[in-house]
Amino acid sequence: LGFFFLDTDRALVLLEEYCNKLRKPEEQQLKKAIRKVMGIFKSSLFQALLGRNLSIFKIPSKKKATRHGTTSHASLPAALACDGLGCPKD
Repeated sequence: LGFFFLDTDRALVLLEEYCNKLRKPEEQQLKKAIRKVMGIFKSSLFQALLGRNLSIFKIPSKKKATRHGTTSHASLPAALACDGLGCPKD
């Protein structure tokens, strides 16, 4: 179940990146629709339906070295703090 949460975070990051590329007038309707979906994913109702406890996923405000030599940044979602082999356990 934990991987689903990371997938949701990663999807939000990818949707945001895609939205930032939509600049043409004919793309604005799509951009608006994607922003609505992102709002739903971020909503407390959606998080509750997933059974997600948001307090568990807080990222420290300072850089933090992990056992694997990576760092976590406050500006990055939890999904980006993980490598392809999984998340380090601190």
